[in-house]
Amino acid sequence: MTLVSHGGKAFRFDPGALCLELLTTGGPGEFARYEVLHEPSDLARWADRSRLSPGLELSITQRELERTRSVRDALFLLTADRAHGRPPNPRDLAVVNAAAAEPPLAARIEPDGTRAWAPGATGAQLLSTVARDAVDLFTGPHADRIRECGSHNCYLLFVDTSRPGRRRWCAMEHCGNLHKVRAHRARSSPSGV
Repeated sequence: MTLVSHGGKAFRFDPGALCLELLTTGGPGEFARYEVLHEPSDLARWADRSRLSPGLELSITQRELERTRSVRDALFLLTADRAHGRPPNPRDLAVVNAAAAEPPLAARIEPDGTRAWAPGATGAQLLSTVARDAVDLFTGPHADRIRECGSHNCYLLFVDTSRPGRRRWCAMEHCGNLHKVRAHRARSSPSGV
């Protein structure tokens, strides 16, 4: 997915999981200022840009949008806790688990052999699919690779799916490059600052 930095520069960010893509739409507390899910159509646009295959036609109610923001905020806190080795908050787990217990999106095979979505998809089904992805992530083989960007002022969360498992940055072209430039300047400076 493509994100835009505070300075207006676009960069590619791969959070590594569908559920973590939702975290780029806002969050709890101080992250509410980044909220982009204001109307049901905003959630539909997010789904179109997500790693879900194209062709998903959604009908989303205002109530489903509000619940999506609530689940997203709980997932944000769970992911940050996991990235920092803190135990999960039982309230946040309950919110995500309740969403995962609902029926998910239904996939189907088209006559040409391609994957498509069953008609009549709802915001609740989308949310269940995202929550089930979170359950798979948090209980699967990459659960210990959930990270927060290593930059001092970047809080993007991702799962490190690299082979060696040493990813530190949200994106090398963004925070990783800024870190390299700062380190180079510090080494080149006569005072080391």
